[in-house]
Order: sequence, then structure tokens, then C-alpha cells
Amino acid sequence: MSEPMTCRQTLAVTSHRVLAGDLNEHETVYGGRLLEMLDGTASISASRLAKSVSVTASMDQTNFIAPFGLQDSFCIETYVSGCGKRSIEVFAKIIGEHLQTGERYIGLTSFLTFVVTDKSVSLRKIIPETAEEKMI
Repeated sequence: MSEPMTCRQTLAVTSHRVLAGDLNEHETVYGGRLLEMLDGTASISASRLAKSVSVTASMDQTNFIAPFGLQDSFCIETYVSGCGKRSIEVFAKIIGEHLQTGERYIGLTSFLTFVVTDKSVSLRKIIPETAEEKMI
């Protein structure tokens, strides 16, 4: 088995400015669009640990906390929070920013589970370092 990895070593970040095409009839970003982007970013975190093909198995405890509108941007941050023999748990959050005021806020949190398809892969142990990582 390889050396352990820290949660930080699996961190993946994606930034996005909200555009008119992202909006639904309520003038907020489509929930499905957010989930698609969230899954893509989280898959990078899972791949950084697995170094092998993994697939999304589930999205759990997805909490839509605050919407994102046209004058906003958001940043998706994901990292591996735990793993089993072939399963990888990724914590994800989306941090919004009102671009006209600079105010930042948590817009969404979720846990995603990925499964490594190659049964011979042995996952590294994950070491939390920050207070958030230890709490998660």
C-alpha cells in the first residue's frame, strides 16, 4: 500500500461566473447544472486518490442552502473525506460570491461516493488536517 494522502492533496476547485444560460425561470442557477458541475469537480478529487477509473455511485445529503443569481460567481471545492476498500467519499461545497458586494456565502453542501472499478486497486489512507476535515 502507498503512503497516506492528506485531504488537501485531493482538493479540486472549479470557479464559474453565472451567465444567463445557467438560469431557470426563477433567475437562479438550475439545480441540475450545479449537480453536474459538482460531480465533475468531485470526480477529480476521487481520481487524485484512486489513480484509477472510478464512477459516481451516489450523491448524499445534498443541501441547497442559498441560490446563485446572475450577478454572482461560485467556487466548487471538493476533497476526499474518507475511503473504504474500493469506495471513496468526497465532501463538496459551493461557495457563492455576490460580485457587486464581495459577500461570500455557502450555497450548497454534499457528499458524493465514488467506486473504483478495478478490484485490484488498493486505496491510500486519507489523513484529515484542518478542523473542517476532522469534523467531516
